[in-house]
Parts: sequence; C-alpha cells; structure tokens
Amino acid sequence: MMKRFATVLAVTVAFCGGLGPSGAAQAQDFSPAVVYDLGGKFDKSFNEAAHAGAERFKAETGIAYRDFEPTGESQVEQALRNMARRGATVVAAVGFSQATPVTRVGKEFPNTKFCLIDSVVDLPNVQSITFKEHEGSFLVGMAAAMASKTGKVGFVGGMDIPLIRNFLTGYEQGVKHANGSAELFANMTGTTPMAWNDPTRGAELAKSQFGRGADVVYAAAGATGLGVLQAAADAGKLGIGVDSNQNFLHPGKILTSMVKRVDVAVHDCFRTARDGSWKPGHSTLGLKEEGVGYALDQHNRALVTPEMEATLEDTRKKIIAGEIQVKPYTP
Repeated sequence: MMKRFATVLAVTVAFCGGLGPSGAAQAQDFSPAVVYDLGGKFDKSFNEAAHAGAERFKAETGIAYRDFEPTGESQVEQALRNMARRGATVVAAVGFSQATPVTRVGKEFPNTKFCLIDSVVDLPNVQSITFKEHEGSFLVGMAAAMASKTGKVGFVGGMDIPLIRNFLTGYEQGVKHANGSAELFANMTGTTPMAWNDPTRGAELAKSQFGRGADVVYAAAGATGLGVLQAAADAGKLGIGVDSNQNFLHPGKILTSMVKRVDVAVHDCFRTARDGSWKPGHSTLGLKEEGVGYALDQHNRALVTPEMEATLEDTRKKIIAGEIQVKPYTP
C-alpha cells in the first residue's frame, strides 16, 4: 500500500560533480540524465525522491546516468542544453520552474526526450507528470487534526506558488473534515527560489506557530522543511514530512509524511524511454494511481492509532471512489 512506503532508497553513490556520469561509464546507446530543482539532490524531500528513482533504475539495469544540481535558476536551461548536446536520450527535468527551459531546449533538440515533473509543456518530445498533492495533503491534514491535543495545527510552505498552495488547500480541507472547529496557521517561506533552501527560516516560522498553540505542523518546503521538522522535534511537537518519507529523520516526532512518488515518475521515465514505450503527453497521479499517500512505518507506528489508521483508510477509499471530493487550489 502507498501509505506503507517506508523510506527513500538508500543513497549509495556519491555525487560525481558537474555534468559527469553518476556511476561507471556505460555504453552510449542509452543515456539518461537528471537535472534537479534548487535545494540539492540530498534535500531529504523532493529532489532526493527523484534521485532515488534514478538510482533504482541504475541498480536494475546497470546503466549510469548523468545529473546536475543547479545552484541558481540561470543554470537550469544551460544544464538541460548541455545534457542534450552530450547525447542524453532522455532527461528528467525536476521541478515546475523548468517548464520554460524545457520548452526552449525541447524545441532545439527534438530527438531528445524530456520528462518534466510538476509542470506541463505541450511538445511531441516532452512527457509532463503532475500530482494531486491536495489529495495526499487531505489525509495528512486529517491525521494532524486527529493527533492534535490543542485543536491548533500549522503549515509551513516553501515558495509561495500555486503548487504549494495546492498542498495547503488539501491540508486545510483534511483538517476541517476531521475537526470542524480546528484552527490552522499557515506561512510561506518566501517568494523566490531561495525559499526552498532556508531551514533556519523554516524553523522560525514553525516556532512562531507553536507559540500560538499549534502542536502539529506540516512542512511543504523542500530543504527548508528540515528546519521545520527539527524545530518540532526540539519543541516536543509533531511534524509532518513531505514528498519523500521523512519519518526516519526524527523517529517518534514525525506524525507521518505526505509521500509524492517523484521516484516512481523518474524511474518510469527512464524505463519507458529505454524499452520503447515512452509517450509524450500529460499524466496526473493521485491517490487512485498511488502517486500520493501517507507514510506509516516503524518510526511513526506508535503515533498513529488503529482508530486513526482505520479512519484514514476509509477516507482514502472514499476519495478514490469519488464519494469525497477534495478540491484543488484555484488562483
């Protein structure tokens, strides 16, 4: 079951730097590549899930991949172009901010396949994968409301964009579904890409919410969320992780994680490009497709009671069946 997805795959290969191959050199007939979002591939969250998917493909096939970690927005388009110039068969472009660069580079290199995660580009050589974050966030919102002793819960987002608002929208609906009188505090970290990599600011925002009475806080903020989860653990409160299963970071202090299967998206991108079944177009993954869910494992088992789990499972099934409608964020 999706909710039992325990942890990100172990990181077994160190970053080789620049645009070099990750692992031993391989035959050049199939050459996959990854360009990560800002925040670094070892952010324990969104990027690391992408890395885990690429690592899984390499472990299964023995085929190395090239990858690049941009430190600024200006590097993304150059990295995509360099991957294509160096003969990449398929490039996983991780993050909504790569939509414009993928559009430009995709047109320049029509024979290179691109898999864009978290945004949509309509080109014959681009496959776009988005997720129903609001559905998974609805379930962790319910968990937060059921676990809260104060009736007050928090949310710390990264960059203030519609994507992160979608997490918040679903979370709020889930909180209210479980407890109509619950109070929700929400803050965004910033309005620039730096908001994904500011753990100190994330911790400050979480502490502010704790000061107002929140005792559970959901972090949807990339590496910034690591500060949120640390602050929750230090304060004796509960955190909720995101994208990857982050339960292991603070065992017994993270209520659950809203897992978003970016790892599956990257792995399937490479696998289908290699076996010839890759297709362009747009796919959206939600609870029904097991593209999102919540994590339950040995690190948080004691925090989620059997009654809570039963309620969450019943709700998950009702959302899939259409009996409960979770509304996405609309600007």
